[in-house]
Parts: sequence; C-alpha cells; structure tokens
Amino acid sequence: MTPMRMQSPTRREILASAIGAAAFASMAMPATAQPTAPLRRAPKKAVKYGMVAEGASVLEKFEILRDCGFDGVEMDSPNGIALDEVLAAKEKTGLQIPGTVDSVHWDKPLSANEESVRAEGLAALRTAISDCKRYGGTSTLLVPAVVKKDVRYGDAWSRSQAEIRKVLPLLDELEIDLLIENVWNGFLLGPTELARFVDELQHPRVGVHFDPGNLVKFGYPEHWVPILGKRIKKVDVKDFSRGKAGFGVELNEGDTDWPSVMKELRAIGYDGWFTAEMRSGDRAWLKDLASRMDSFLRG
Repeated sequence: MTPMRMQSPTRREILASAIGAAAFASMAMPATAQPTAPLRRAPKKAVKYGMVAEGASVLEKFEILRDCGFDGVEMDSPNGIALDEVLAAKEKTGLQIPGTVDSVHWDKPLSANEESVRAEGLAALRTAISDCKRYGGTSTLLVPAVVKKDVRYGDAWSRSQAEIRKVLPLLDELEIDLLIENVWNGFLLGPTELARFVDELQHPRVGVHFDPGNLVKFGYPEHWVPILGKRIKKVDVKDFSRGKAGFGVELNEGDTDWPSVMKELRAIGYDGWFTAEMRSGDRAWLKDLASRMDSFLRG
C-alpha cells in the first residue's frame, strides 16, 4: 500500500488561520489592556501679588486667589512683608508661590553707570533669590539691564552679565533658577539675542521668563518660542492692543495670539507656570481673568 502523502497548507489557508487567531486574541484582550493616550497635565496659573486689590492681609488676598481658581501667586522681593505671614497664608490656602520678581531691577539696574547702584541692585537680587527659596519657589525673575542715552548697549551687556555671574553660586546652593524677562528696556531686542545672552552665562539655572504680551508691539511672540526653546522656564500672561489701548485691554481682547503661542509652547514641551501680569482688580475681575486664562490654557 502506498503511504498517504501529507499536503502542505495553501497560502489562503495560512492567511485565514492567522486572521482568525488575531480576531480571537482581540476578543480575549480585556478592555483595560487597550492603549490610551497619556493625559496632558492642566497648566497651573498664577498672578503677581500686587494684582489683588481686595483683602486687608496676605491671608485674605491668598484666599481670594484660591477661591477665584488660581493655583499660585508670585511675590515681589525685597517686599517688606513678614516672611511668617506669607508662609502661614500659603499653608492655610494651599496656594503655591512659584517664584519671586526682583522688585528693584528697574530703579537699581545691574547695568547702571554707578558701581554703587549696581551693588545695591545685586544685593536686592540676592534677597529675591533667597526669598524664593524660603517661599518654596523655583525661580527669580530679572530684568538684567536698562539701556539709556547715557548707558550704552555694550556696557549694559557686559555689566549685567558680570553682576549675574556673582550670584551663580547662590543659584546652585539654593537650587533656584534665574530667569531673564523680555521687556521694554531697549535691550535683548530679538529672540536670538536673548538666547545668546543666556547661553553666554553658561549655567543651567539661567533661563528665560517669557512674556508674549511685551512683544506684540514689535512682532509676533509665537515666532520667539521655537528659537528660545527649552530656555523658557516660566511664562507671563497679558494682552496688548496695537491700537491706542496698548496694555489697557482685557485678556483675549487685544492682539496677542495666545492660541498660536500655546501651540508653539506645547511643541517645545513647555508645561510650567503661567502668571498673569496685568492691572489690579477685585474678586470679580480676578475670577473673570482666571476664566479668560483657562480659555487658551485648557484648549
């Protein structure tokens, strides 16, 4: 008797078998095993302390901000406010203090012609950095120089960098970032210039506190974001109208294209704080401001 010859499966049979196995595996896989996109963390929003018009004490002001939907508040420093009062308000409300703002960098700039003025400015900067650590924050905002008729651009560059280098060891010791803000100071007039100024300091704790609203008069802030990239560690929020109103417009009623700015910030992976820097207002105005910020932060 001739033995029976085994036939190899056809290509069609192999394909049908594979499809069937895949379908079975898919039905057997529990729903929880299906891949899901990671949830994006909601951006945290804050205001500058001086924007809170209501409240007789630090605690009352912090409570108003918490009730209006804010996550934090930036403090000026030096400020003359008792440290214990600030820390108690922070503890009772759960509000965070993401950073401090050097309160004398306009009046006593690190670019001043007078060495004594630069020394006063440097002492104030050290205080602002130290206060930031005491508050539990992570950064101090600095306007590094002010160019004037009698303060030449090149001198402003070299003097301010020389003074900033004196606080670099303190930044390391306290683990605080020093962030340069783009403002109307006749200095660092483009994104590549700002990036160069920061990079020349050659320190990982020196970065940028980016303010899109300050750029609208001269250009388009969203163009700056890809160039500054990871140097951006904090963002200020305001609006600006190229018409007569200027900074007098409410948020989202001027020419700052916040949706485009947010698109570029997300593209570089920014997920830090957004701090409003606008006029002061009462509880109702602050609540409305929080909603206006949410319109593009959560979009």
